[in-house]
Amino acid sequence: MSNDFTYQTHQVLNQPEPLCEYNAYSSDRILTHYVDQFAGSWGEGRLVQYGYKVGHELLDAGFAANKYKPELESHDRFGRRIDQVNYHPAYHELMRAAIEIGHHSIPWKEAQPGAHVVRAAIEYLHYQADPGSGCPLTMTFSAVPAIKLQENIAKEWLPKITANIYDSRNIPFFEKEGLTIGMAMTEKQGGSDVRANTSRAKALDQAGPGEAYLLTGHKWFCSAPMCDAFLVLAQTNQGLSCFLLPRWKPDGEKNSLYIQRLKNKMGNVSNASSEIEFRNAFAWLIGNEGKGVKTILEMVSMTRFDCMVGSAALMGLATAQAIHHTGGRDAFGKNLHQQPLMQNVLADLALESEAALAISMRLAKALDNLDSSRESQLIRLGTAIGKYWVCKRASLHTAEAMECIGGVAAIEENVLARLYRESPVNAIWEGSGNIQCLDVARAILKEPKVLASFMAELKLAQGKYQLFDDKLNEIKQEINTPMQESQLRATVEKLALVWQASALIQFSEDFIAETFINNRLNSNASRMLGTLDQSTPFERIIQRARPRV
Repeated sequence: MSNDFTYQTHQVLNQPEPLCEYNAYSSDRILTHYVDQFAGSWGEGRLVQYGYKVGHELLDAGFAANKYKPELESHDRFGRRIDQVNYHPAYHELMRAAIEIGHHSIPWKEAQPGAHVVRAAIEYLHYQADPGSGCPLTMTFSAVPAIKLQENIAKEWLPKITANIYDSRNIPFFEKEGLTIGMAMTEKQGGSDVRANTSRAKALDQAGPGEAYLLTGHKWFCSAPMCDAFLVLAQTNQGLSCFLLPRWKPDGEKNSLYIQRLKNKMGNVSNASSEIEFRNAFAWLIGNEGKGVKTILEMVSMTRFDCMVGSAALMGLATAQAIHHTGGRDAFGKNLHQQPLMQNVLADLALESEAALAISMRLAKALDNLDSSRESQLIRLGTAIGKYWVCKRASLHTAEAMECIGGVAAIEENVLARLYRESPVNAIWEGSGNIQCLDVARAILKEPKVLASFMAELKLAQGKYQLFDDKLNEIKQEINTPMQESQLRATVEKLALVWQASALIQFSEDFIAETFINNRLNSNASRMLGTLDQSTPFERIIQRARPRV
């Protein structure tokens, strides 16, 4: 057989090296900028450490965890019901790394300025490796404020929930040192309208907070069903109530929680989402009967914040991938970075992703200062506005980044394909767009102090750009007139854009803020990406967002 390469047809030329084997944190100028801006620089050591993992072994683990989907094993070989979800080892590698670094626990264990900022940065990094495993991590983190409301349960559970120990075994909670928490609210007939839930709870013995109940019913969505316990909603005689339902009962018997099937999802593939049934399942009441929505909103507020951070992370990685790829590829006689039309698209991708990160990290700072009524009120309105806008923009953004890379981006070996499938998920989960807009309207109408605090935040950026000042005055007038429900999306969009502009004026570089204002607040501005005006400093914006590898 000849070895003279007679049948070789071509050389592989003009194809850049993939963005891998890099430090996802130290290579990201924009992320490091906001961590420093919001008092998170003390966490730099662990962020650099985790950024290295995300750019190396966790990047590989993310691909494997999404290639090999979770599988349900309902019974063991002897016919016993076990309701076991089996994951690829890469999923457990992702979970273990995140829990050991404190993804789920830093603000609860290290209460100091910047704790939520450092934790948000870790989430941002982890999401770029694998969004799916981010779901149980977020729920475990977010469950803490709700469980704290029930002292007797908190005393036993919180030390293990916040422990930096990952234990994936399907064994009783009291045999573990580290626990994870899930959430199950949605039922078939209600969807986002949880007050339509039909699952019932009855006291096992004595009724009241912290007491044992038996639950019967179903949940249409239960993500991460291998968590050790779940915050769930069920009806009592006093109305919808919140419960902590463990996978194993305190007597060591398997609880009567049955997995019906796993969802076959388009995105968030590594995370098992399931349909479950309760048949007199054991649970403890958290808070008072009839106050379940108020109780579980302690968790939902945090999960909505994490949706913002997660979608910002998708945009950040999509931008990095697009800029890295085009920097190593020529077309029509020039490097793509020198092509004016491509420069416009790349700069716009960078602008959009930074604006998303800016307001997300501003809310992380607010979470670090909950003793301030103004900061807590900013979270109330800002989370709903940000969840609506950032999570919706992610789909448009990742699609545009795929176009920059071309056909290669649609191939499963390229992370952009996964980012694109993932991009609609956060907009749907934890309350879809309409729910967020209704929540904004409710806050504005019923909580004047919340609106006042949000407007005070925006006013901090006044006096530098006339266009911003004009738009701020316009939105003030608009929200002071009766709002029409059919127009709420338009109002929330305006609030989001003015808030992003305010954040960039206060916390970013002047050329970033000015470009955003000129191209997002202008009444003739296009909502398509790649339409920045001619005065834009394209190369400066691109270089700011280009990964340092």
